[in-house]
Parts: sequence; C-alpha cells; structure tokens
Amino acid sequence: MIKFRYFFCILLLITSCNVDEEIRTNISEEIPNDEEENPNGNEEILEISSFSFLAERNSSLSEDLILTISDTKISGTIASGVNPTELIASFEHSGTEIRVNNVLQTSGITPNDFTSAVTYEARKSDGTTLEYEVRLSSFEELPITYISTSDGRDIDSRDYYKTSTFSISGAGIIPDFEEKDVEIRGRGNSTWLNDKKAYQLKFLEQEKIFDLPKDRKWVFLAEYSDKTLIRNKVALEMGYLSNLDWTPLSVFSDVYINGAYNGTYHVIQKVEESNQRVVLGDTGYLIEIDQPGRLDADDVFFRTYNYRNTHDRDHFLFNIKEPKVNFNDTQYNYIKNLIEDFEDTLKSNSFKDPVNGYAKYIDVDSFIDYYLINEITKNQDAKDYSSIYLHVMPGEKIKMGPIWDFDLAFGNVDYSDCAYPNGFWIRDNAWYNRLFQDPDFAAKVKERFAYFRNNQDFILGKMDFYANRLRSAQQNNDARWDLIGRYVWPNFVVFNTYQEEVDYLKYWFVERMNWLEMNL
Repeated sequence: MIKFRYFFCILLLITSCNVDEEIRTNISEEIPNDEEENPNGNEEILEISSFSFLAERNSSLSEDLILTISDTKISGTIASGVNPTELIASFEHSGTEIRVNNVLQTSGITPNDFTSAVTYEARKSDGTTLEYEVRLSSFEELPITYISTSDGRDIDSRDYYKTSTFSISGAGIIPDFEEKDVEIRGRGNSTWLNDKKAYQLKFLEQEKIFDLPKDRKWVFLAEYSDKTLIRNKVALEMGYLSNLDWTPLSVFSDVYINGAYNGTYHVIQKVEESNQRVVLGDTGYLIEIDQPGRLDADDVFFRTYNYRNTHDRDHFLFNIKEPKVNFNDTQYNYIKNLIEDFEDTLKSNSFKDPVNGYAKYIDVDSFIDYYLINEITKNQDAKDYSSIYLHVMPGEKIKMGPIWDFDLAFGNVDYSDCAYPNGFWIRDNAWYNRLFQDPDFAAKVKERFAYFRNNQDFILGKMDFYANRLRSAQQNNDARWDLIGRYVWPNFVVFNTYQEEVDYLKYWFVERMNWLEMNL
C-alpha cells in the first residue's frame, strides 16, 4: 500500500529507520485499515463485509458508489443531484438477516432514506446482533473556468503575459462569469518544471470572480506535487483562525485551456497591496524575504547581516514588493534602516528589554501566529528565504504575514527533516532562533499553541470537508495527470489511492501536534 522515498520512523526522535517492515507496522497502526484479522480465529464474525449503491439499481446514479467500511461505520460521498431519499443498497454479510428499523432488508431490492444516518442491524439465528451506521455525505461539482489564448497555443512563459479570454460556469454554486479579456502567464519556480503548470491571471480592471472580493490579479495553483490538493487550503484555514492581518481567500475550480481539460486548480488571491488584500494605504511596505535567483530585473532589494553567523555573506535578502521605490531613495532607506535597527537590537545583549528591546520593533503577536502556523505544518519554504512575507506601516511595528505556499508542508518533502512530524524547523530561522532565547517569548508561544491545539479537531474536519469536496474532481485530475500511485518530486511517501493520501496527511498532522505539545 505504501511506497517510501526514504524510510520513516515516527515514534523515535530520529530521521531514518532501517527496517521498512517496522515502519509499515507503525503507520498501519495509526491509519485505519479495512483488512483486520479475525481475533477469534476460525469463528465466524458477524459483519457486513461490503456495502454499495449500484447504478443498475439506482437510476439517479451515473456510476456505482462503493462505500468504505471502518469498524461499524460505513461511509461514502454522493454527487450533487443524487436523491438520497430512495437509494437501494447492495451488501454482503455473514449474518442470518439484515434489518433497518426492524424492517427486513434484501440486498439490491429494499430502498431507504439516507438523508441522515441509517442503522443496519446484522442478526444471527442465535440472537446475536451488530449495528452498522451508514452515513452519506455529499459534494457538489466544482465551478469550471474556461481560458482561451488568442493564438490558441499553450501558456509557455513566466515572463510575458499572453492575451486570452476568461469565463466561468458556476455549476449552480456561484454566478456564471461572462467571457472577458484577460492576460495570463505562467508562475512558480521549481513548480514551473512540472507538467501541470501554475498561472497568474490579470484582468484589465478589477473583477469579482468566484464570489471573492473584486480585484485584478489572481493566482491559479496547480497543486501538482500535493496529491491531496488541499495542503495549501488547510493552512489557509489556520490563517483564518489566527490574528494575522490578512490571509488569502481561495476556491477550487476545474480549468479548461483552449477547450482541453487541464485539471483541478486552487484559485487564490495574490499576495499584493490592495484594499481587499494587504492594506498598506499610501505609505506602507510589503516585503518578501527572497533569494537572488528569484529576483526580477526590476526588483528593488537590500541585504542585512545575519547575526547568527560571522561571515559577511550570511544575510537575508529583502525584496520590496510594495511600494515602487528606487535604490537609496527616502522610502528605500526608511525600511532598510528599520529592519537593520531591529536586527541590531536582536543581536544586542539587551534584546529582551520590554521597552527598548526587540518588542519595540515588531508586533509580537503576529510573529507568534506566523511562527506557529508554519511550524505546525513544518513548511519547507518558510524557514529562511522563500515565500516569507512581512509588512509595515511607517511609524508602526513590523508585522509578519501573510502566510503563503504550503504545498511542501505537512510532510510532503523528501530532501529535509520536514518529512518527519518530529523536530523543530522554523525555530532555526535566524530571527526566531534568537527570539526563543527570551523566556517570555517562548512562554507566549507555548500559550498560543494551546489555542491551535484546541482547534485540532476543527482542522481535521476541514481536511475531511475539502477531501470530500474534491472527491470527484481529484479523480478527473488524476486521470489527466496520472499522479496517484507514482512518485512526483518531492513526495516522501506514495500511496495507491486518494483516500490514503488524505489519511496520511491527517495522521502526520496529529503526530506533529502531539510532538509540539510535548516539546514547545
């Protein structure tokens, strides 16, 4: 069932394990498995062994629906438009008979109302009974986005926009969006090398799409290496729980390009200055900690000394995203001096001083929430130089955020310790490494972590919600790109089904929360 890029050992605080069978055993104990051994040897177990709704028996179904059996829970997801009030179940069991509300059930014949949970009672001739709860959830089809390039060719450049048309079929979920002219280009760094590309789309003027706040620029994330398609979405849910100033809103959509289906995309607000996004007014700054290879020719940036090391080459690179400034002008020097003053204070012996220490320069609450979201998810890209955003209004304190880019989080990476749910990661960032040397900061982090811990079940519920929402879409996406069951860089584990991918995501998250609670 499981193929590992590297070996995985969860309970020991180490980064590798030499016995593959032991690893499989550890994980199988945590992830539900329908194939459980008979604890009574050869004695017959009273059970329902299969449960489904067949299209030949149910006119509202276009294909067979096979339900999942876990202990005495039977579950499945039906498509939008399927009437749950008169569904006929087909099942196999080892008992003498099956009854619902004391009504005898015949497989493939007896209809029931599955609007709410239905209890199937398996009985044996000796009076033994076992109850199974059958529960159906439903998902709706996704809105469909149609993009047509003016030349009918692929979108093959990250540097140049291509004139196109754009429209949305709302599938009864959102209003349709009539065709309008747009410009579109590719986006991403390592992800641009994937077969399924990500895009940035730009309208001629602000437009309201997918019932999201009106704006000009939108990002279409491909979520290629994340087989669940939901890692970014789940991280955003954590952002909505936080005290960060702004977290991007997003939706899922199936996308057709030049008439051909291109997969399921995660459509998200772009991180930029806007009254509906990062509110900076006329004088605020949006900064990204970046790296030289990702700079554009017209980017304006500065470097600072990294107090954690002694070499001049060790430093952060700050790319000024907003506003438009020139090297060494007044605005440029203001933000450069502010961050340098903060770092100088952080290096000093008096950095803990509540009045003149680091707290004079930074909004501590935003630094803590940003830290926790990225540490909980163990986000590969958020430690040193990628997708790390901060913003500041002149005369105010530096704030972290917004959060961004979690496709290589939640254990979905095979080239660093981020594969494992144990161990710190973001804490090794130069700023946070120093901040944690203040016991007061560490205590505040621990206290705030309790808030996210208390919302753990909420996040797990969101994982199930979005996985069910995409149950049909991910099948089409996989048929287009052949992702499930094969290694895609940089997967740490590879599973043969979508549900196993989701189960592993949930498993990893729970293990991560357990470890952090013990070690923060």
